[in-house]
Amino acid sequence: MSRRAHNGDVRIRRARLADLETIVDFNERLARETEGVQLDLDRLRAGVESMLRDDRVGFYLLAETDDGETLGQAGLTFEWSDWRNGVFWWLQSVYVRPEYRGQGVLRALYDRILALSADRSVCGIRLYVERENRAAQAAYRRLGLDPAVFQMYERDFVIDRGKAT
Repeated sequence: MSRRAHNGDVRIRRARLADLETIVDFNERLARETEGVQLDLDRLRAGVESMLRDDRVGFYLLAETDDGETLGQAGLTFEWSDWRNGVFWWLQSVYVRPEYRGQGVLRALYDRILALSADRSVCGIRLYVERENRAAQAAYRRLGLDPAVFQMYERDFVIDRGKAT
């Protein structure tokens, strides 16, 4: 049985090194659920640990109940914009446990991100979402995020998605 987690009941805090395994678990679930990808757990753990140890790389926020149960997470990394003379925050590794989706957890995380961004030279918030993930796209629109005018291209040297290079 899941407890109802309304926006007012969710605490948002910055992740610490002690949260490493929770974030690794959430990221692994996210990759499987949204992209059907099995991540290399050693590489994932090292990547999460790097972000937890070095604020220049980025940081994670965790959503919790008052008794410390972790409900979800959001990661933020940075991109300098010379056109705007400011930093875009890239919202990534967004995961809310399935039993808490639609209960204000993502909204609480995003509201904290907006509040934190107001205190810095942040010129905007960006994210990427898997093309077919309509539920996530709808959730991000409800937060006030709009589809970008750009398409994303990549050449991934780590995760093989079976596409010709």
